[in-house]
Amino acid sequence: MMTGALIRAVQPVGVVFEFHKHLKIRKGKNMKIFNTLSRRKEEFVPLEPGKVKMYVCGPTVYNFIHIGNARPMIVFDTVRRYFEYKGYEVNYVSNFTDVDDKIIKAALEEGVTAETISKRYIEECKKDMAAMNVKEATTHPLATEEIGGMLEMIHTLIKSGHAYQAEDGTVYFRTGSFKDYGKLSHKNLEELQSGFREIKVTGEEGKEDSSDFVLWKPKKEGEPFWESPWCQGRPGWHIECSVMSKKYLGDQIDIHAGGEDLIFPHHENEIAQSEAANGREFAKYWMHNAFLNIDNRKMSKSLGNFFTVREISEKYELQVLRFFMLSAHYR
Repeated sequence: MMTGALIRAVQPVGVVFEFHKHLKIRKGKNMKIFNTLSRRKEEFVPLEPGKVKMYVCGPTVYNFIHIGNARPMIVFDTVRRYFEYKGYEVNYVSNFTDVDDKIIKAALEEGVTAETISKRYIEECKKDMAAMNVKEATTHPLATEEIGGMLEMIHTLIKSGHAYQAEDGTVYFRTGSFKDYGKLSHKNLEELQSGFREIKVTGEEGKEDSSDFVLWKPKKEGEPFWESPWCQGRPGWHIECSVMSKKYLGDQIDIHAGGEDLIFPHHENEIAQSEAANGREFAKYWMHNAFLNIDNRKMSKSLGNFFTVREISEKYELQVLRFFMLSAHYR
């Protein structure tokens, strides 16, 4: 096995080699990438010549990251490095979701605040990323620091008729108001509505339609909350990324990326609320990496079939993990 020093020395070669294989390269800066939106390879043409605006959904920080979480970090870090190698200036934004049901649950179990949990695991995540030679993002925004922007976008959506407030203060996005809903996952709204009707969720009686999704929700006892015009509460998951992308990259971006499990509903909902609020196409290209499987099942904390990056580091240098990840096609 190669030593860590040798692996680090050959890494630029590995980066170029892998993406010559998996991204179709042409002379100069031109290349083709597979766009989930169109389901085909398209020539990459940036919104602004010589620059790339790229948003990658980051982890929810309630524990050590597992190697399934690490895969998109490594894959899209490599995409970023390839763009930089080709001479592009890359504005790379990757968030930390630092308010979430899982974070709150972990905090209650330990008897500490949600902020204590999120801050701890952001630092641990950054250590693991550095050990895997994943470059720091241009910006690593935190959801809890962008609440003002979320309130503003939700207000815009309500005013334009794309969102509404239920009696309990929950604010929902009205999916039927967005004619292109389903364009990323390639599902039509009628199919989605039929599927949602099979799922009866307690506490969602205030929805106009089963496929509408939460933008803002009321606090529960013991949860962190923020003041809003609708109720004391916190944002839904999807609105966070739309707002952070808008703030640090603008209304329209070149590439939005993440794991394929985010295509629906997360990225689909991001498209709906961003395009409804901003009045323009959200992202030109969508890139998704496939799952990391263990015994033909997706690796996840909920299934318990995972290895943390920290555990792997006890047996192997994490540069080995990086090259192992990059030895397979990202999709």
